[in-house]
Amino acid sequence: MSRYAAPLADLRFALHDVLDVESTYARLPGCATATRDVVDAVLEEGAKFAEQVLAPLNQSGDAEGCSYDKATQSVRTPKGFKEAFAQYVEAGWIGLVADERFGGQGLPETLGAALKEMIDSANLSWGNYPMLSHGAGSALEHHGEDWQREVFLKPLVAGTWTGTMCLTEPHCGTDLGLLKTKAEPNPDGSYRISGTKIFITAGEHDFVDNILHLVLARLPDAPAGVKGISLFLVPKFKVGKDGTVGERNAAVCGSIEHKMGIHGSVTCVMNFDGAEGWLVGQPNKGLAAMFTMMNTARLAVGLQGLGLTERAYQNSLAYARERLQMRSLSGAKFPDKPADPLIVHPDVRRMLLTQKAFAEGGRLLGLYAYLHEDIRKHSQDAAERERAEALVSFLTPIVKGLLTEAGIECTYHALQVFGGHGFIVENGMEQFARDARITTLYEGTTQIQANDLLGRKVMQLQGVGLKHFLAEIGAFCAAHANDAALAEFAGPLGKAAKEWGELTLELGKRAGANAEEIGAAAYDYLFYSGYIALAYLWARSVAAADTSKQSQEFRDAKRLTARFYFARILPRIHTHAAAMRSGAANLLEMADAQFG
Repeated sequence: MSRYAAPLADLRFALHDVLDVESTYARLPGCATATRDVVDAVLEEGAKFAEQVLAPLNQSGDAEGCSYDKATQSVRTPKGFKEAFAQYVEAGWIGLVADERFGGQGLPETLGAALKEMIDSANLSWGNYPMLSHGAGSALEHHGEDWQREVFLKPLVAGTWTGTMCLTEPHCGTDLGLLKTKAEPNPDGSYRISGTKIFITAGEHDFVDNILHLVLARLPDAPAGVKGISLFLVPKFKVGKDGTVGERNAAVCGSIEHKMGIHGSVTCVMNFDGAEGWLVGQPNKGLAAMFTMMNTARLAVGLQGLGLTERAYQNSLAYARERLQMRSLSGAKFPDKPADPLIVHPDVRRMLLTQKAFAEGGRLLGLYAYLHEDIRKHSQDAAERERAEALVSFLTPIVKGLLTEAGIECTYHALQVFGGHGFIVENGMEQFARDARITTLYEGTTQIQANDLLGRKVMQLQGVGLKHFLAEIGAFCAAHANDAALAEFAGPLGKAAKEWGELTLELGKRAGANAEEIGAAAYDYLFYSGYIALAYLWARSVAAADTSKQSQEFRDAKRLTARFYFARILPRIHTHAAAMRSGAANLLEMADAQFG
């Protein structure tokens, strides 16, 4: 059985010492109630729920999985999942960051992100159910009509209904311009939705009575491609404009997927056969509305990678301290024992420090992005809102892409520390490795994130977010230019940031001559960018630790982990830079037939 203890000390350090969220919240309208005491109370109670309710269900939920009843077209979730959701709702967690106008508590998104990390560490499969509801709620809040927010959003915030997002279809994958689902208007203003959607997380389950599906479909006169996509809300049970719940809708689960991991999270094929639905937003503008939900989900999935990294690290660290195997090359460290523990061996430490560096650095990256989302939502300063929006937009593919790929790397390291015992189900490591794999696929693969980052956020939008981020790094390095205690970090960071800007300009020139250069460089550019972003946050972490009230042991550990990161992980940027500079030809010059 794997263990989990919420990393409360490091969460507090990240929120209070590094990001100083209380100062930001104090000046943002609607956030002032999130004082340090409130933040700490939420963290402590959230930790109890994650540790005591969700974590014990993780392994059993994986073993049992979800089951589908073909006769009733219904799904039963693993034992304890439904009851855990009821506890989650009863405790008020479901509406923690939702707007008070719709029944939520109105606390900052950053605090919700900290809670979400703990949930995902404890039980990633279970965490998918409220995650999709949060995304559906965001789409309705921004794009729904007043009556839709009243009728549909409030039950989502209350946790009496849940939500999904229904995008892709069997034939189109990521290319949503190919989707075929149809929407035909009814005389009463509703629409008849017909089509099949696949890979729908939480499309059917036993938590609540009604499930709200946000569905992409085409109107009869819609133009071809993505410009002809509209968004519709299709409830499991029909709902009128006055909130009256009617008969069962023609929106049913046709089957559930049998997956590599996240067995406790149901993934459905959803069939819509003239189901009653309501248009959300403007006709043929559905993709923009759906991206409100999608971007929320992409940041959230980044936290899933982080959560698994933290959980894997905790368990591999405990095992490395307990497991006796061989002697240290420099002589016995525990001569009273028959062998030394694994943690004395350099390569085991490499794997442990890699996990620790990604967990603690990734935590800061995720919370930093969410803090700017709070600024974007609440600041009264238009320029500050614009800057925050650009930063969040720029960082979203990095958070999603890097932290999920790091989750795969770190769960691999954790399993490797266990050796053969990591391959055994009872120890839990193989579940983390299986669960981590999906995070790089859903809500846009790593390649989709890479193309979004380089192709859209940097090239198409002229790198506005990147410029803000590089300026912030530059200001940090300048402020600490004469700080001897930070010299080993500020110097290399400043150099890497300068090269980041130069390489980006170089890629822009290459792309001007050959558009294929963007696709050829995008994957490496994502990692290159992510590693420098983490380096910045690790440098900030050391600076904050040096002036904090943390214990000397804690402060020293931050410095030593940062030193490891700068020496062993940051240099990966040179390999990625070399790959980008090699150009597109080495990828494209081979003829298709030569692959066989």
